[in-house]
Amino acid sequence: MTPVRETRSLVALLAWGALSFGGSAQADIYGGGGGRKKDCLMVFEAGFNYPPGRNRLIRCTDGDPNCDADGLVNGVCDFPVSICVNSTFDPAKCTLNGVEAVTVEHALDNGDPRFDPEFQALQTRIDNELDPPTNDVDACTASTTLSVRVKGPSANNRCKKNRKRVRITTESTFSGGKQVRDRDKLKLICDPASVECDPLLFFEGTYDRIQNQVFNESCNLSGCHDSQTQAGNLLLEPAGSYTNLINVVPDNPAAAGADWLRVTVVDPNSGDLNTSFLFHKLTGDLDLGFGARMPFGMPSLSGNLIDIIQLWIEAGAPKTGWVPGTD
Repeated sequence: MTPVRETRSLVALLAWGALSFGGSAQADIYGGGGGRKKDCLMVFEAGFNYPPGRNRLIRCTDGDPNCDADGLVNGVCDFPVSICVNSTFDPAKCTLNGVEAVTVEHALDNGDPRFDPEFQALQTRIDNELDPPTNDVDACTASTTLSVRVKGPSANNRCKKNRKRVRITTESTFSGGKQVRDRDKLKLICDPASVECDPLLFFEGTYDRIQNQVFNESCNLSGCHDSQTQAGNLLLEPAGSYTNLINVVPDNPAAAGADWLRVTVVDPNSGDLNTSFLFHKLTGDLDLGFGARMPFGMPSLSGNLIDIIQLWIEAGAPKTGWVPGTD
């Protein structure tokens, strides 16, 4: 192994140690479930803990310091994951070596509705730190934090488990032109700390709750209101969503002609629901020419979330703080 690769492998191990949840979790190797004879081309290094005795995925309760990297009950489990290539973790079953390419699915912001910025970050780290093609043995990236937010809070502040799947294809070409592909996957599961969850622990205020539960989950997806597409000239990513909404004339000619705004704020303490285009787009209460209900092509928002948005607009759509009834 070259000195550079040795350094990268050492950096990966040190980075994991720095995120080892107070020393209570250990990094394990998992091949990812591909064929055993080629599973060593790429492996995952993480705190695998489930199912007991088999350790093929990571399942964590929000806030558990043994597996949630931030150790906080905040509705999100953070999982540090490293990628290693040309692994020698199981030489009795796999002795292949020589990685040509490593591709993370849904890592390109090209209109893919399942695009995930964390997958993009993982792909970037692989490209920069492993720099395929490579024959270097046991070359590893530093850890990338993959986050899984629990489902909810829904009505009555109920939460459910959520999951994220990472799929990676590793390609190798050997002498004679034989090509081999190692297809691997990793499942991450986040269980809520309690069935009844507290929005005050999950979000900083009403708008932060709307951003995370509505815009991030259903609107600023690739091909919609993300920075690459900005459908309807509307950006709903965290950095720009608020200023793109408040008292802004919508691009839709019918809504603009009716003197509607995306979110109509009358004064710091009140807003006009009837002329707020966002509210009508979410409820589907639209006349011909005003466009389709949003999120487009997806199930409508729950009544609970629509109620929260209604209360927020009626209270003047504050950027910070909690509107009564939304917590």
